[in-house]
Amino acid sequence: MTNTELHTQGLLLFKEILTRQPEEIRLFTSSALCRDASHALQEAVSSPVLDVAAEALRAISAFLRKDHQSSLPVQYRALRALLEAMLSRCMEFSQTPLNRRSLGHACSRNSEKATLRKGNFLLSTLEGFRNACRLAVEFQGEPSAQENPFTAPSAEKEDTLEAFSEFLLSACDSQCIPMVMRYSEEATHPNLMEVFLSILHSLFVIVPHMKVKFSRKLADSSFIRLTLELKARFCGGQSHSSLNQVCSSFLYYMCLNLLSAPEKTEPLSQEELSAVSEFLQHGLPHIRSRTPESLAFLSDRQYVEAATRQRQYCILLLFYLAHIHDDRFVPEAELFVAVQSFLLSLQDQGECPPPVVCKASMYLLAVCGDKDSALAEAVISAIRKFLEGIPDLRGVYTHHPLLLRFFLAYPGLMSRFGHRVLELWFSWEESGYENLDDDSSPGHTVFPANLAALFRVLRSTPSILLILLDLVYSSPVDTARKVLIVLRAFLRENEDVKVGGLIRGHFLLILQRLLVEYGASSSGGNLPLLLNLLSLVQMRNESEQELDSMAMKLLHQVSMLCGKCSPAHVDILQPSFNFLYWSLHQTTPSSQKRAAAVLLSSTALLELLEKMLALTWTETGSSPRTPLLCSAWLLIASFSAQQHNGNLQVHQTLSVELNQVLKALSFPKKMSALLSAAILRFLRTALQQSFSSALVVLVPSGDQPLSTPEDAVLAPLGKSQVLALLIGLQNLLVQKDPLLSQACIGCLEALLDYLHARSPDIALHVASQPWNRFLLFTLLDAGENSFLRPEILRLMTLFVQYRSSCVLSREEVGLILQGAALVDLSTLSNDTLQALHGFLLQVQSMGLLNDQHMTQTLQSSLEGLCSPTFPAQPLFQDMLCLGGVSVSLAHIRG
Repeated sequence: MTNTELHTQGLLLFKEILTRQPEEIRLFTSSALCRDASHALQEAVSSPVLDVAAEALRAISAFLRKDHQSSLPVQYRALRALLEAMLSRCMEFSQTPLNRRSLGHACSRNSEKATLRKGNFLLSTLEGFRNACRLAVEFQGEPSAQENPFTAPSAEKEDTLEAFSEFLLSACDSQCIPMVMRYSEEATHPNLMEVFLSILHSLFVIVPHMKVKFSRKLADSSFIRLTLELKARFCGGQSHSSLNQVCSSFLYYMCLNLLSAPEKTEPLSQEELSAVSEFLQHGLPHIRSRTPESLAFLSDRQYVEAATRQRQYCILLLFYLAHIHDDRFVPEAELFVAVQSFLLSLQDQGECPPPVVCKASMYLLAVCGDKDSALAEAVISAIRKFLEGIPDLRGVYTHHPLLLRFFLAYPGLMSRFGHRVLELWFSWEESGYENLDDDSSPGHTVFPANLAALFRVLRSTPSILLILLDLVYSSPVDTARKVLIVLRAFLRENEDVKVGGLIRGHFLLILQRLLVEYGASSSGGNLPLLLNLLSLVQMRNESEQELDSMAMKLLHQVSMLCGKCSPAHVDILQPSFNFLYWSLHQTTPSSQKRAAAVLLSSTALLELLEKMLALTWTETGSSPRTPLLCSAWLLIASFSAQQHNGNLQVHQTLSVELNQVLKALSFPKKMSALLSAAILRFLRTALQQSFSSALVVLVPSGDQPLSTPEDAVLAPLGKSQVLALLIGLQNLLVQKDPLLSQACIGCLEALLDYLHARSPDIALHVASQPWNRFLLFTLLDAGENSFLRPEILRLMTLFVQYRSSCVLSREEVGLILQGAALVDLSTLSNDTLQALHGFLLQVQSMGLLNDQHMTQTLQSSLEGLCSPTFPAQPLFQDMLCLGGVSVSLAHIRG
């Protein structure tokens, strides 16, 4: 005998001994002997001689028996090394290329023989691996084998049953499955697949904490399809009954694992799992047909007996789980029709399917139907009837955008279940919506796929917005916040969708209900969310809108709410103030007057605003309440202007410390630009009214210095205060913040008008301060044509108006006009054109023109561009939201 034959015969003899050894008599009396045998088999299976390796595989299968491995401590590390060598040798052989030098029939026969040898070698390997899995299952009932108590405490974790079990799962995933899949591309042998599926089944038991994850991976890899194809191909009639049993058992446990911990739906209750377990156990062994026959079976409208119905449930559930895991081997159009027939059959026989069957049916109808596939009214009626018998839709809901569209596309389903389905949708949506809650430009946001799908549904059926509004009111705060963010994002991105008239009445009803609840509650709940949305909806409306009775009721409700709040309720007051401010600026003059009258009648609101203004002097730097303070100053300025211009009745006056206002503007420390602009807007209003407002009383604070004759003329201002304010305005202008600069110029205009009305000399003195020239040229030092900024043109207009030649000389005026004549005026904004036109008119009135021809050409161009007949430039939105504060640019510019 050759060495190879001797080796082979020795392994054969060893295998026979291992196989025939009685279980009650140990062959290996110590773990050391067992380890030595394992090492010997490891060397044998690694032999380059195929016959030796093949015989070693059969010996390993016999060796992996519980009674052979029961000597403690169990040599898990040696067993692992043995299995690794076995799998490695099989992998090596399976990748051996075929010799294709022969041609014709000889080549075909050689190929078949090689494929057969690979199959036999793989089958022996899998049988050995199956025995290792069986060994792990049997050791689970042996505490001593699990813990290995005789192992040294310092031993590695590899010498435990847990580590060995996890190795089996990993090895199967990385080696067994790829080898079987690769071989199945060449041939499929029922015996091999039977062993393979039994391994997969046993791994659910061996590593129970990984069974769900493993089942998902198998489903994602089309194992439902693979198993059904095996049953259809080999298990017809009574043939291959053991394969059918293994396939059915594998599908049974995989389905239960998937249903017990699904990813996009609620797990089944224990009662539901028991019901599913029952019909899977009875139905799966009888499913042995190909997909077309299964679809025909599912579509059968004739009377269906209980056993047959269970088989239909099984088929439907298998198709559902396959679709959930993107294994769409069933033609979707045919499945769409079959599920409808199945539901009508249930209705015809007066049956109510289990919730899991309802869930599967609706999901398949939703994902398999295309845009042109509409359900018949009879099917909609059947679905509605089935769902009405289920206590909570949570048990039948699957989170998928197509299922959402399915429920909202049919009025019969939306009216009955739309609210609950949308609530479930948002409860399943992951966090991260806060990233969408910003002021990004419309049309530039890339939305997640789920959100984009929801937006498409909302565009097609805007009435769904009413359901979303109800959710803001009725849902838990976290869900309501998601709804609000989605509504905000939708309204920002879809400005062409007109929703004001649709939802304002709904707003009022919900707001009234929330106000009643808020009166008896210490927290706002979802109220701030609703107010945020109300503010956003109003800001989307075009300017010069007439306030109807509904809008006035909303205004009254919000003002009442504000009156119940304290300055600490920032989350409620900020959106409320934004809404009130919008009502005073984005409506027609008559509506603004009516709105102001309503708001001025609320003494509680005015008292709150007075407290807010006083808090300005105690806040240090930027605080969470700073945006609210900005809104308070802007509101008071608006109230004062409306009351003064319309001579409206005053029910409550407000007191403001003038010295504090002047100090804040003259010596701004770390005040935000927006807060400075708001206070400037307030002071400007007071100056325009010559401090004669019936609403706002500006009172002195602290010790006042002895007044001079000039102070008496300027009262309540003093000359020193005027000069300090001028320096403060200069400092603020140097910051070059566009909004703040516009507010500063407006305040400076009002200040000089106020001074000129009382003492022209003082007005000229203030306008001619040397630092004004330094300020002007600091502002002009900002690049080419920087003089064409609206605030700089307005500033130069003031210097020309008050003959401040020391600040801006006649020659410099001429150079500015020459520069303006060289610019393409059609590219300038409307604000810049108006400011340039005002500057030119002021220069003309003061007689400072040198080049009359150039000036006339410039004036003609400006008048043409500013005329109503000239095509209007795209209008910039007047009402903006800056840092959470609604601001009217026209109000700031004045």
